[in-house]
Amino acid sequence: MLFNSSQFVLFFTAVVTLYFVFPHRFRWFLLLIASYFFYMCWEPGYVVLILISTLVGYFAGIMMGRTTQQTLRRGYLILSLFANLGLLWFFKYYNFFSGALRASLAQLGIESAFPVSHFLLPIGISFYTFQTLSYTIEVYRGNQQPEKHLGIFALYVAFFPQLVAGPIERAPHLLPQLVRKYRFDYDRVTNGLKLIVWGLFKKMVIADRLGALVDPVYNDPTAHNGPMLTMATVFFTFQIYCDFSGYSDIAIGSAQVFGIKLMDNFQRPYLSKSIAEFWRRWHISLSSWFRDYLYIPLGGNRVALPRWYFNIFVVFLLSALWHGANWTFLAWGLLHAFYLITSSILRPLRARAVTVLRLDRTPSLQRFLQVATTFALVCIAWVFFRADSLSDTAYILSHMFSGWHVLLDREVLHNLGPSLNMEQHIFKKEFLLSVVLIGFLECVQLMQCRGSLRERLALKPAWVRFGVYSLGLWAIFLFGVFRQKEFIYFTF
Repeated sequence: MLFNSSQFVLFFTAVVTLYFVFPHRFRWFLLLIASYFFYMCWEPGYVVLILISTLVGYFAGIMMGRTTQQTLRRGYLILSLFANLGLLWFFKYYNFFSGALRASLAQLGIESAFPVSHFLLPIGISFYTFQTLSYTIEVYRGNQQPEKHLGIFALYVAFFPQLVAGPIERAPHLLPQLVRKYRFDYDRVTNGLKLIVWGLFKKMVIADRLGALVDPVYNDPTAHNGPMLTMATVFFTFQIYCDFSGYSDIAIGSAQVFGIKLMDNFQRPYLSKSIAEFWRRWHISLSSWFRDYLYIPLGGNRVALPRWYFNIFVVFLLSALWHGANWTFLAWGLLHAFYLITSSILRPLRARAVTVLRLDRTPSLQRFLQVATTFALVCIAWVFFRADSLSDTAYILSHMFSGWHVLLDREVLHNLGPSLNMEQHIFKKEFLLSVVLIGFLECVQLMQCRGSLRERLALKPAWVRFGVYSLGLWAIFLFGVFRQKEFIYFTF
């Protein structure tokens, strides 16, 4: 059941109605059943994996709460790590690693017969296993009391708004909210609905429309020239942002309707002045998860430079693997590690260049150049993320900046649409509309730098507020793509 489907609208309306009709003591049960139903609409049998993750996490937390012996507590933590990461490894990485091992042995002349797994990748498994792990780690560290109510803990793991694509919540933040009593609050509910509409706009109007121009190019990059490869790369940069942040907005807005506040997952990442800042603004729940549970325990940046480089390498290697068992993801993650390490090494040189070029006297220009450079580096990295193979990546990067002379050829320009299997006039319309939508998105992002637009809009007269809301809904109906295209991060 996709957020951008009529089924979800009916489901969500029914759950919200029953939630505020039911007495408080039964609401957790309603949300839990709704969450399991939501997940089972995709593949009913795989709800067993959520139950396993839930029961292991609950048992480990309870047992850690019953003992003060560090050895035993560490053993229960390892149990949770082994069970959750074991599920993740088998369903997501087994074929990748067994295939790599099989190929390596073949190079040595050794035949192997590792069986191939034909299981589907369980949707959302990377998210709910990490959420369970964060709970057991926090209990082990003493930052979270074990949750004794199995139903409440199960709801923490499976809460449907953020079940399949985050944000990855922390137990100290989410668990207490699941037992609070919430009354119907008009302002809170309508604010949540506004965020849902904005998320749907980003997904259906911007992301899916951009996808129609990106997919044909990346599915067959050798059939396209430099301008088309560049267009598809820039458009994908905005597509993945609008797709994923759109999901997060819908998740956060849906939870807000119930009275539950989820953490922000994006903070205008493409306005970042550095790669380090980009990762503080992009997929915040995952980047902060790796920071708190891996990077800092490894020593963070409070170690010698070689060790810090190693820490960065490990974090981005595992972050890349989290996204998927594919060499392109590994290259994407390691490229970002290279960016961060190189940025640290070149910091004195950059400071010297700023002084020599007198950019420090024009802060606006300096910021623009920093944002533009960061954006360009992120775009290049997204090529690895989106391409189907490393060979496709190599072709795109080696041809992206060549062949621009074709733009002077009128005949070639008239063939751009057909190269994407669409009529030329449709391509022109879609291209121009996509550029306008990206410009509109960036204008909204810049206005958000001065504070929440929802809060500022709430202070406007009623005719202004409802005029804006009506325009948003009409924009979705008129320009939205209604093919119910899956969210990109559902595959992770």
